Amino acid sequence: MGKLPVPFLPFVFSTLFTLIIPSASGLSFNFTSFIVGADPNITYEKDASPATDGAVRLTKSLIGTNMNLSSGRATYSKPMQLWDEASGNLTDFTTHFSFSIDSQRRTAYGDGLAFFLGPEELPPLLSKGGSLGLLRNNQPLNTTDNQFVAVEFDIFQNVFDPPGEHVGRRNNASISYNSSTHNLSVAFTGYRNNTVEMQFLSQIVSLRDYLPERVRFGFSASTGDLFAIHTLYSWDFSSSLEIDDNVTNPIDPAAASPPNGGSRRNRKKNRTGLAVGLGVGGEYMDDEFERGTGPKKFPYQELARATNNFKDEEKLGEGGFGGVYKGFLKEIDSFVAVKRVSRGSKQGIKEYAAEVKIISRLRHRNLVQLIGWCHERRELLLVYEFMPHGSLDSHLFEETSLLTWEVRYKIVQGLASGLLYLHEEWEQCVVHRDIKSSNIMLDSEFNAKLGDFGLARLVDHGKGSQTTVLAGTMGYKAPECTMTGKASRESDVYSFGIVALEIACGRTPINPKASNEDQVSMVQWVWELYGEGKLLEAVDPRLCGDFNKTQMERLMIDGLSAHPDEHLRPSIRQSLHILNFDAPLPILPSKMPVPSYFAPPISDLHLQ
Repeated sequence: MGKLPVPFLPFVFSTLFTLIIPSASGLSFNFTSFIVGADPNITYEKDASPATDGAVRLTKSLIGTNMNLSSGRATYSKPMQLWDEASGNLTDFTTHFSFSIDSQRRTAYGDGLAFFLGPEELPPLLSKGGSLGLLRNNQPLNTTDNQFVAVEFDIFQNVFDPPGEHVGRRNNASISYNSSTHNLSVAFTGYRNNTVEMQFLSQIVSLRDYLPERVRFGFSASTGDLFAIHTLYSWDFSSSLEIDDNVTNPIDPAAASPPNGGSRRNRKKNRTGLAVGLGVGGEYMDDEFERGTGPKKFPYQELARATNNFKDEEKLGEGGFGGVYKGFLKEIDSFVAVKRVSRGSKQGIKEYAAEVKIISRLRHRNLVQLIGWCHERRELLLVYEFMPHGSLDSHLFEETSLLTWEVRYKIVQGLASGLLYLHEEWEQCVVHRDIKSSNIMLDSEFNAKLGDFGLARLVDHGKGSQTTVLAGTMGYKAPECTMTGKASRESDVYSFGIVALEIACGRTPINPKASNEDQVSMVQWVWELYGEGKLLEAVDPRLCGDFNKTQMERLMIDGLSAHPDEHLRPSIRQSLHILNFDAPLPILPSKMPVPSYFAPPISDLHLQ
């Protein structure tokens, strides 16, 4: 395989297209290899085909033959429901894959490959070269004849490419889309000068503006006058959008009355099935809540009144699976925050059930308290204590707010204390799986309270990692989660370290707009300064030097518990000891280590 000393440059390009297609459910799959003739779920076009080694060759690859002017696609055979016109919901999705672009040791490189989403009826595969098998040859990029959104991994500089270096060698990539923020994020593990490094890219793009409701998705590649061998080794994927076929548009008069008697019978049967499903779930959830002494069941009408009928003016924020509203409950004479799960979101229902099972039984001063719940009128609602100072990220990254050093240090100590309770002090170990600054709430005295347990899982004390897939948030996920799917106490500690560095540095984990490429990843940047003996140069400049230097050093070195190697991370108890000056500072290597890990067998993975 050619070892090309050039890093990755994915970029996003799209054109406008609209179409309305019937709905479908979320998708989950995992291919650790591709066997010839064994899997009907992958569609191969033109020169793409599975090889005897279990990989997919997207372009011609027979050495000794003419491999120029080749193109091919490998796509999943079933379309994905990207968005739903009736409900307005847009899907989240995440995909991981490994690939290589091999120039056969030539110094002149061919073109790259792309992960793409496009209409179900793609144009014939006629394009080659820089068109990547997606653009029609000789047509401009912004033509409406080309309808797709793609992330390109390229090694040949075409005149229409963004400036920068391109990619080579065997690599791992992760692409995720957040339907709430419209953030398309890319994480990439590749090589620069024979050294492994992770790189990141993010782009804000509203996919519903560029793509139809249902899309075809997969990989495409092509070669021009120069060639390379494009290989796909593994691919897993998960999307979240579930469509309730009974949800109709209330302003559509045709939806209010069936056109004939037969349709009414079928619709009544469907509604009954839905009611039975929610009824069973409701009884289970009631049992889970009522085992404890704290949370109570609220009538829907009471929560609707409290939130002014869930008006937008009362909305505090929007999560991946629904909105959070401010309300006032007269019964307890207090403000509350009400989470409302989006209708039709299967993942949202899973998160609701997880919070029912876990957070209702937890009691700690640094965890958001669950006050009650409601599942009436096909609504799923959770009621929490109201946090008047909102989320931590709003104070770290907005110019209108500034947290003093004393408050910041108190916040990180509180977060560590809450996480210690989850990992070691409760009856079972709770792996949170989504620790990030936007999930850390601040009460009236700026005490930290960890919230959002929708992705949390229970693990017996003494047991190791649990295997999960596609959970967490880009930038906060540990490397082993991105590449192997494993979530554990150690991956929670990694996320804790990222938040600790955010508090110290006042910047986000990934900054694609950084002027210096070495500063794109916060961890890499801080570790480099640590090795140079310049650690305090990473301190949030908004503090204007007003901080305790000894505490700051402890916080930042403790933050480097976001160690690439999960086996070398401290426990959260050890991290808390460091923050409390009950343990010496660890001595870290001057250069950030490179993680090594192996993908688990497919039988160990549970797509959720």
